[in-house]
Amino acid sequence: MSRNYKFHNPEGVFFVSFAVVEWIDVFTRNDYKNILIESLKFCQREKGMEIYAWCIMTNHLHLVFRSVNGQKPELLLGDFKRFTSKEIVKAIKENPGESRKEWLLEQFKKAGASSSNVKEFQFWQHNNKPIELWSNKVLFEKINYIHNNPVDEGLVYYPQDYVYSSAKDYAGDEGLIKGIIVVR
Repeated sequence: MSRNYKFHNPEGVFFVSFAVVEWIDVFTRNDYKNILIESLKFCQREKGMEIYAWCIMTNHLHLVFRSVNGQKPELLLGDFKRFTSKEIVKAIKENPGESRKEWLLEQFKKAGASSSNVKEFQFWQHNNKPIELWSNKVLFEKINYIHNNPVDEGLVYYPQDYVYSSAKDYAGDEGLIKGIIVVR
């Protein structure tokens, strides 16, 4: 892995994106997106995650965050990914209305079998490609990219109309996750 894609500064603000294995569209169901929302809230409250921007797309998550409790950002993100992976797979297994249940679980099992550090199901791809946001210019570029992702995908006309992102916070309203650090 390139040296450019590592968490070098434990106190830095980072942009990360991570996707479901094979870019599978899992987050077409609100139940699964809500697991991510609740997990981000928990990380804010209990693990010292400062969130500057976020957006859940159908098969990936964008996040701008910083770790403030002395925990290494890569460990904080690893905990988040491990927990959400288990919870989403469990939710898929237990969802009687999940029409793709067998296929999804088969894909996650196949991905897990080809990974040396996964016991059974692999939900997230391993790479996060963290980029430290070293200036306000770069920070604003990434926040705008994140918030415009749903617009670019044709899901909404305006970033703040997409419920599953922090764009509403930046537009002056309150989004799903309270305590977003809005950068002006």
